[in-house]
Amino acid sequence: MSSSICLRCFKRAVVPPETSWPLNTVQRAAFSISPSHSANPPKKTVKKTSQAKPSKTLRLPKNMRAQTARPPAPGERKAMRKKIVLSNANALEVPGLENLTTESVRDMDRLRELEGQVVGFDGDTVDALRALEAFKPGQGWGLFKRPAALVRRDLVHLGAAMQSARENKGISRGVFFGERGSGKSVLLLQGLATAYLQGFVVLYFPEARPIADAQTAYQPIQTPEGETIYIQPRYTAHVLGNIVAANRGLLDSLRLRKQHQLPIPLQSNISLARLLELGANDPQLAYPIWQAFLSEITAPSQPEKQGQVRPAIFVGMDGVDHIMRMSAYLDTESKPIHAHDLAIARDFLSLLSCKTHLPNGGVVMAATSTSTRPLVPTFDHYLARKHADTYAHKLTTIVDDLLHQVKVEKSIRDIGLSDLEELPAASYPPPLAKQVQDLQYRVRCYQDQNASLNSLRKYLNTFAPKLPEWNPYEVKDERVAKVMESGMAVTKVEGLSKDEARSVMEYYARSGMMRGAVTEGLVSERWTLAGCGIVGELEKGLVRARF
Repeated sequence: MSSSICLRCFKRAVVPPETSWPLNTVQRAAFSISPSHSANPPKKTVKKTSQAKPSKTLRLPKNMRAQTARPPAPGERKAMRKKIVLSNANALEVPGLENLTTESVRDMDRLRELEGQVVGFDGDTVDALRALEAFKPGQGWGLFKRPAALVRRDLVHLGAAMQSARENKGISRGVFFGERGSGKSVLLLQGLATAYLQGFVVLYFPEARPIADAQTAYQPIQTPEGETIYIQPRYTAHVLGNIVAANRGLLDSLRLRKQHQLPIPLQSNISLARLLELGANDPQLAYPIWQAFLSEITAPSQPEKQGQVRPAIFVGMDGVDHIMRMSAYLDTESKPIHAHDLAIARDFLSLLSCKTHLPNGGVVMAATSTSTRPLVPTFDHYLARKHADTYAHKLTTIVDDLLHQVKVEKSIRDIGLSDLEELPAASYPPPLAKQVQDLQYRVRCYQDQNASLNSLRKYLNTFAPKLPEWNPYEVKDERVAKVMESGMAVTKVEGLSKDEARSVMEYYARSGMMRGAVTEGLVSERWTLAGCGIVGELEKGLVRARF
């Protein structure tokens, strides 16, 4: 018999109905009277990274390098990098190589005869130059049997200036500048050798970069005028040691004359060599002794008294552009110190600008460095301006000669233009090169058109050489400008002529460092590839390229 109640309906009645909760109802924990925000945050679980198993590498005995050599000692690598080698045992001795001697440097006629030839240095001169640290590691001295260099026209002019200083108490000051590898440092080295052979007291600062690049210890002192300058005791002691090692034979015969306020007592007749040794051995005494030595060597000579003769001096510095800017040193307020406030640089620039008088005569020369050249816009501007001024003076002389001919001659056809047409416009500095070309063209046009002398006179009267002008949007360093405006000479070291290049190449060939015959074609080719005779590029292409 079938039931009247459906089983499905019966099941629905037994199961309680589900209540629907509104969507905006907050879910809370049961039996809790605290808000949900007071619960502790869930703890962060750090996932453990799976550590990969180290791979196994097959190491065979033949791949293991045995460490048999000891590691380099502290300072050993620097010593090897700065090592000076002046001889090559594999090079040939050049037959007939003449030395630079005292007789050849004191006789100007003989020195002019040596122009364009390669001459060597004798043993005493090499020892003095080595003591002064005049040889540089990258100059190629170790490629040949013994040190030798080419006598250039600039060296002849420098020798004439030294002879004038020795005989007439003259003073010569100048700066060498030029392209990289043109021979500025070697020319300064030859000047040191010439001064040493002529009996000068030689003072040399091998590199100005350590003076201004914060490589040595320094400390401030007060001058008698109340200015604050900064001394470098260790560097000064090092320079004093070099000076006494190079000039010992001359300084042993010179005696102390003045009374100096020094931290230690001194004998009244102590030799200048012994005085410098005291400063070289104790850095704390170095700068006071340097001041005393500079005062003694620049004092007037007294030949009637024993040990009071004061010879002429030669002062040189390489890389002078490093002290023509702000140095890397800081004062007590952490502001950069100008290089002219460093005592050693200040004393050298006083000699270069003739603030320190040389009553016995002397030569003060400096050379720029192109390998480690800093940015010195004021110094570069005055170098370019003084160099252009030399050419402008020659150009003005030719224009004055043309004006004189205009007054004397009756026709423009009679005016001689040989001096004007022979001017090498390409060799003139950029501001004057175009002016020379315009002058040659305009004067030639006046003569071809048979113009009146009056029109040519008007044009020549308006002609004026243009020199480089300072950029008004740049800040000029007035301290550098004051030094450069003191009247020193500026010499640009150019490339070698073809005759000089041939002489150098013949020296390479006779030394066994260059193979093949030296022909005109080879000389022209190598001279051109070397940038019109840049001696550093010439050596690089002929000798160093083999190694």
